[in-house]
Parts: sequence; structure tokens; C-alpha cells
Amino acid sequence: MRHFLDFEKPIAELEVKIDELRRMTDPGALNIAEEVALLSDKAERQLRTVYGKLTPWQKTQVARHPERPKSKDVIARLITEFTPLAGDRAFAEDAAIIAGPGRFRGEPVMVIAIEKGADTESRLKHNFGMPRPEGYRKARRLIELAGRFSLPILSFVDTSGAYPGIDAEARGQAEAIARGIDACLAAPVPFIATIIGEGGSGGAIAIAAADAVLMFEHAIYSVISPEGCAAILWEDRAMAAQAAEAMKITAQDLKRLGIIDRIVPEPLGGANRNPDAALDALADAITATLAPLKSLTPESLKRKRRDKFLAIGQGPVV
Repeated sequence: MRHFLDFEKPIAELEVKIDELRRMTDPGALNIAEEVALLSDKAERQLRTVYGKLTPWQKTQVARHPERPKSKDVIARLITEFTPLAGDRAFAEDAAIIAGPGRFRGEPVMVIAIEKGADTESRLKHNFGMPRPEGYRKARRLIELAGRFSLPILSFVDTSGAYPGIDAEARGQAEAIARGIDACLAAPVPFIATIIGEGGSGGAIAIAAADAVLMFEHAIYSVISPEGCAAILWEDRAMAAQAAEAMKITAQDLKRLGIIDRIVPEPLGGANRNPDAALDALADAITATLAPLKSLTPESLKRKRRDKFLAIGQGPVV
């Protein structure tokens, strides 16, 4: 059964009625096809109205939708011959980051992705998409490996942030993130990052300091979660909606501010309603973005990438 968000209740009621009509055992009682068509048209209009004016907080809810495509879904749809590699060669394997070589539309690439998990068991396995230091060190190791073998890098970000536990801090979480960002900026190959759901804080930027940052239409990208911001500024997590508005976390705001480079459109109602269509649109966007990068020399890539991030926040935004 489809999961509906709070602001989708009017749509949910219509779709429940449509399902009930389709399951009727006596189709001769009324013109079911005509009634279903009328209700379906009304539901679509309602969906367009609601999704045409989503608030930042509503977009946050869509970005966190439990049925939204996760990194494993992206890899399964976009990457062939994917071979996951494990371990940071120092401490342990971190299942929150899935990484390894594969092929994107026939071309060899290195994939680095943060996986949240889709059910209780997988969420626990992947630590709810919150990497520990060894995850970022694994990512750094594979970014450097991609450079040695001239493999373009594709990263997929979906995390509320790096794991904040005491054990992670004891093993150098901040240092691991910083070195991850440095490895991203130093990669001598084309690098495209995509925010597919949540892009939270340093936990996201550690694998997203790329030549081009793509972002799904209803994804979010921020220095802290709206709830965390509300807890700090107002000492009240209930102010999360106001925090989301103030932080400019939506793809549309971030494109205008020059933080991201391209917005990937989602199907009506979000990527959760038609994951295949959303991921096919992402594949097309990656192809179009990757093509011009492949003509640049390693030095040009590194220089342009570093200049891009140094320029963020400088000068007026029109």
C-alpha cells in the first residue's frame, strides 16, 4: 500500500476511492470506468496543485519519503557490472557507504554512494545512511583509485549527516571528512555528485565536492537538518518548518545561489511514485553533464573544481 505524507491526505482519499471502485465485484451497478476516470483526473489535478507549491518543509518530507529510490536502487538501475569494494585498509568496513567500479551506459566508472536502507533490517545494517570515519576513508581510497585508473567518479548522496557517535569522534570523524573533501578536489578525473534524497552537512559534502553537483527536484541539501537548526536557534525542534524556510535547502534555492549545477526533474508526486522514470531522467542528466568534462585535462578539472567551490558565496546573487 502506498505511503502518503500528511499534506497528501486529500489525494490519498481520492486514490482510496479509486482503488475501491476498481475492486468492486459488481461492475454493472454503475459505470465504474467513467467514475474511475473522473476521480483519477481529479486526483491528478489535486496532485499538480499540491506539488506545484510545496514548502521547503514539505520538500523535506518528500526527500525522506520511505518509498523514495535509495542509492542501491540507483546503482541497480544505472550501473552494470558493479563490484562493491570493502574496507578502509585501516579499521573496518562501513556499510553506510557502498562503493566500487562498474559501468554507466557502457563506460567504466567509480561509484560512491551513501545507502540509508529501505526497511528496518537494511536501515540497521547501513546505520540509517550515517557513515562512520572508516566509510569516508574507504570513499577516499576509491576516489584515489579512480584517479589511478582514469575512471570518472559518480557519487550519490542520501544522508542526514555523518554518524555523531562517540566512537566515530574517537576515530577521527572530522579528519576523515576533511580528507574526503580534499580527495574529491584533487581527483584528476571527471566527478559528478547527485543529491538523491537528503544531503546533510559534512556527511554529504565529503563525497560531493565534485565538478558538477546534480540534485533531484524534491531533494534537500543543507549544513544541518531543519530539526537540528530549530533546536539550536529556537531550542524547539517544532520550529523545523520555519528553519527549513530560512536555510534555503531546496534544489530551486540552491541552484539560484550557485551551490548546485543542475536540477533533475521528478515525476509528478515525487520520485517515489515512479522510481524508474526518475532514475532514467537522472541517467540522462549525468550523460549530458559528463560529456563536456571528459574533454578536460586532469589539471583543468582540478583547477576548475577548486575554483568553483572557492567562488561559492562570493559576489551578489541575482
